[in-house]
Amino acid sequence: MARALQLAEKWRGRTAPNPIVGCVIVDKRGAVIAEGAHRGPGAKHAERDALEKLGGKAPGATMYVTLEPCMHSGRTPPCVPAVKASGVARVVVGTEDPIPGHGGGIEALRRAKISVTRALVAACDASNRPFLTWSQYRRPAFTLKAAITLDGKIATVKGRSKWITGDAARADVHRLRDTHDAVLVGIRTVLADDPWLTARLRGARDPMRIVLDGKLRTPLDARLLPKQGGPRTIIVTTDQAPAAKERALVKAGAEVWRFKARANGHVPLDLLVQELGAKDITSVLVEGGGQVHASFIDRRYADELVLYIAPKVVGGPAPSWVGGKGVGTIPAAAGFVLEGPPVQLGDDLRLRFTQAPDTRIDDPPPDD
Repeated sequence: MARALQLAEKWRGRTAPNPIVGCVIVDKRGAVIAEGAHRGPGAKHAERDALEKLGGKAPGATMYVTLEPCMHSGRTPPCVPAVKASGVARVVVGTEDPIPGHGGGIEALRRAKISVTRALVAACDASNRPFLTWSQYRRPAFTLKAAITLDGKIATVKGRSKWITGDAARADVHRLRDTHDAVLVGIRTVLADDPWLTARLRGARDPMRIVLDGKLRTPLDARLLPKQGGPRTIIVTTDQAPAAKERALVKAGAEVWRFKARANGHVPLDLLVQELGAKDITSVLVEGGGQVHASFIDRRYADELVLYIAPKVVGGPAPSWVGGKGVGTIPAAAGFVLEGPPVQLGDDLRLRFTQAPDTRIDDPPPDD
């Protein structure tokens, strides 16, 4: 199953709204005889990809697959009939299919007298956190990323941030962008840094770019505007923004999404999150700034945090990676769980956290 997870991982960021799935088939002696992976919507599912390399036949073999074989027909036929017809004797499954009407594969295989067991369930669930979040909540999974000093600052008191972290950490950020469907920032980040928000690595794929800009202050010469064919860029604004500026941004290649402004004039985050899910976007990397991060944490959308920590101290009233109003008591603070050991990247450390279960609520307070 560990090898199946590796095969699935190669396609992270390319399969939305589908999951990433890997499959390994071994013979009666345990030797690998075929491997497969799902490469995106309309492509073969991992089980069929592996079985086709064996001419559809694998008598007596064991199949390891990170997600339950499906029973439904969509762009591609269901996998369970192919597995049954192959002669596979045993199937080892990671995650159960969470979508109503798509599951049932495990029971169908058992009715066909095929042995079905589970393995590395937690690892398989973690690998498909975006798909599982989208399936359950109809919204993307959000990863909040920040490059910070030891005292939690993202810039100096004069607003300078180049560069807090070193080359290795910044390259890792490009890898993160490559594996997310979209990257999101607030207008203050656009005005302060004029970022590209692309994945500048060999073989990488640029994510969709999303800017929260309630008054359409995005400059017409901003680097992240597609202009003549760059990555898709969505400027999210409110009904208070000028129509003339919208037309100019559209002419520069951007899409403009309008929502009714909140009482404070900001973009309504809950409505945006719903719209992203409806557009089949399953993973979004949120790169700040501090006010944007605070909004996602307050609304309990911070599914994962990735912090790059440099061995530096700025001090003073410099901007921190989380802004907002803050909380008055420690019990009211958002909680997170450290996932795995720290990773050293040059002189910097990368820490990864997931949102603690007791902070995730199904019915959050009104977004006003």
